[in-house]
Amino acid sequence: QVQLVESGGGLVQPGGSLRLSCAASGSILVINNMAWYRQGPGKGRELVALITSGDSTNYADSVKGRFTISRDNAKNTLYLQMNSLKPEDTAVYYCKMAVRTSLFRTTDYWGRGTQVTVSS
Repeated sequence: QVQLVESGGGLVQPGGSLRLSCAASGSILVINNMAWYRQGPGKGRELVALITSGDSTNYADSVKGRFTISRDNAKNTLYLQMNSLKPEDTAVYYCKMAVRTSLFRTTDYWGRGTQVTVSS
C-alpha cells in the first residue's frame, strides 16, 4: 500500500504565496510522473501541473509563470510553489503519483487534498 499526504494549504490574501507538499510512503520502488490537480467550488477536477521522472514539466495556462512544480526523489515528495495567488486559485488541491510497487505493477495514487483559499 502507498499513502500520499498533502500539506501546506491555508488562507492567503490575493498576491500572496503558498507552498504545497505531498509526501508518499509505503511500498515504493520508484515514482514516475507526479502531478497536482485542483477542484474549485462547483467545478470539475483539473490538472494544474505535472512533472515527469526526468523532471520535464507542464502547466495549465492559468498558472504558467506563477506556479512551480518540483520533486525530491530521495524523499518521495512533490512540491508546488504558488506565487501571485488569485481568488480564482481557490480550490482543493490534490497530488497524484504513478508509483511502481513491483516489477510489473504501476498504480496511480491520490492524496486526500488540501484546501487553498485566496481571499482578502
